Amino acid sequence: MEKKTARLYFIDAMRAWAILMMLQGHFIDGLLDTSFRDLGNPVYNIWQYFRGITAPVFFTVSGFIFTYLLVRGDKKGLYNPRVKKGIRRGLQLILFGYLLRLNLWGLFIGKVYDSFYLIDVLHCIGLSILTIVALYLVTSKSKSFLFPSLLVSITILLFVFEPWYASSTFEALPNFLANYITTINGSVFTIIPWLGYATFGSFVSILFTKLKTARYLYPAAISAFLAAGSILIFFSSNAFLWVSEVLDIQLFESIHFNNYLFIRLGDVMLVFATFMLVRSLLKNATILKIGQSTLSIYIIHFIILYGSFTGLGLYGFLHHSLPPVIVIPGALLFMILCTYASLKFERHKEYIMLNVNSTLGYGFDILKTSFQRMLRFIGIIKS
Repeated sequence: MEKKTARLYFIDAMRAWAILMMLQGHFIDGLLDTSFRDLGNPVYNIWQYFRGITAPVFFTVSGFIFTYLLVRGDKKGLYNPRVKKGIRRGLQLILFGYLLRLNLWGLFIGKVYDSFYLIDVLHCIGLSILTIVALYLVTSKSKSFLFPSLLVSITILLFVFEPWYASSTFEALPNFLANYITTINGSVFTIIPWLGYATFGSFVSILFTKLKTARYLYPAAISAFLAAGSILIFFSSNAFLWVSEVLDIQLFESIHFNNYLFIRLGDVMLVFATFMLVRSLLKNATILKIGQSTLSIYIIHFIILYGSFTGLGLYGFLHHSLPPVIVIPGALLFMILCTYASLKFERHKEYIMLNVNSTLGYGFDILKTSFQRMLRFIGIIKS
């Protein structure tokens, strides 16, 4: 029987914060008039910086939560029920990622648009979960330190070698595969380097699991994350420049001039420290429910904002056309609407899915009967 896990409320709260920041970030970035995008404006500059923190936090928390549940059970390897759940979840997220980019009107005329093959958050998180499962299975019979060592090594390698693969087009690969590793065709996210944040979150969750009984776990974790995060944000760029001068390796100089991955990792650590610091205040039922409903929130926001399936979304009608006086309250309303709709869906999900399945089954029966009648009519099958 699977061991019951102790819930880490601050992680659910972090996930809730990240999804809400994603909602307002996508809304404002998609609809704000270009004339108001002034990097010299401190308000816009601060907003843009914090918007950049959202995705790294979301990927890190996703890796943390999945691995926290994966390694806490008594059963190991293929006998761990979380392995099967993880594979199913990973494939489900990839499927949803593609479905949200599907245009039904295009299907009616027999056309699949290129945007269908672009990769986004759901694809990358799904593939990240499958990667973590694979690493877990490969190391399940090895020493306990091998799994976390591989996870943190992947993070470091993906972040360090980003200048080498970032400019590659991977022309030898078909576009639908290349889109997973290059943004040149329009993909918003790619598995490299974003897998690195998920594996880092996975690594941190193992540390939390192993040190869960430590007396001063939270004071030590908060201090360590504050220190490490500050070092990455304020000193890592100069450190890479120094290493490049000492070793005469161009790679480290390239990191210095575009050190967004390590700086964002530092931001993630500071967010972790902040939420751990106020963890006793983060047990509100609604906040926790939002944190547990991120997939439905994401799907609902994608349909409303980007017009999944129909192509009729706010983005298509109001793209880069609204002033701040409209877009800011609009973003707040958008956050409330998507969250409210998601919580309602989660509350009645079983009933809704039962009716959906019943309707689909009824529709399938009608199609099946019609098809059989057609075959009888043309004499292929007998009455």
